[in-house]
Amino acid sequence: MIRAKKSLGQNFLVDARVARRIVEAVFPLRTDIIIEIGPGTGALTGLLVERSGYVVAVEIDPRLIEELSHSIAASNLSIREADALKVDWAALINEAVSSWKKNSGSEIDPRVRVVANLPYYISTPIIERLIKLRGRLFDLTLMLQKEVVDRITSQPASREYGYLSVVAQYHAEARKLFEVPPSAFRPAPKVRSAVVRLEMKPSRELSEQDEEKFFAMVGLAFSQRRKTIMNNLKAARSLFPDDIEAALQRAGIDPRRRAETLSVAEFLRLRAELSGK
Repeated sequence: MIRAKKSLGQNFLVDARVARRIVEAVFPLRTDIIIEIGPGTGALTGLLVERSGYVVAVEIDPRLIEELSHSIAASNLSIREADALKVDWAALINEAVSSWKKNSGSEIDPRVRVVANLPYYISTPIIERLIKLRGRLFDLTLMLQKEVVDRITSQPASREYGYLSVVAQYHAEARKLFEVPPSAFRPAPKVRSAVVRLEMKPSRELSEQDEEKFFAMVGLAFSQRRKTIMNNLKAARSLFPDDIEAALQRAGIDPRRRAETLSVAEFLRLRAELSGK
């Protein structure tokens, strides 16, 4: 039995019913490529291999890689030893698609999908990196700390709504699927988990360059939650030299509002007024 490493934030999924429920929610097809991040002891991996065209399991712990290599022998499984925070995801996706086409003999472009049970302490930076690849990914099905899922799926004016909500909902349609109790893991975490699906939107509202400015603006808007959006955005003058108050008024946004009351559409409207587009 492999002991979980606290330093890697490991909590292994051991409840077979939860594993089946996650895979049923994903509903993988034989023409799908699944990238599984953090396969752990393989609770999801074996089920995904049975139903998917090709699975790439990304794991940082060499002990688990050795265990997976012995426990799951399948021609459509590739196990990569890598840190998910440092992976060149675009290159990995290209390699996976090439391997799938070579093995299947098909020229059809497969759907590339991510399934992950992410360690809580690295979940947000990984999500931010992955959703920026939305042109290459069909969807993400992620098991996260419930608090993070609530932040991703929350609506304006709720306590959980913030920067991560805007980032996720700009790129994807986000839906909370179900919660998972601590007892489903070994060792049991001190918090509840939840599964969320992020289905990537097919097209971008903004160019990549404009997106950088947009998310910088959103980050500044949420920098001090108790302040009004106008006061927080005064720090954005280096990004947008236009008059902040006038731009807010042109966008139909009361300068006295706080950032957590603005929808993604309102943030986009404000960006357009600030940049003159």
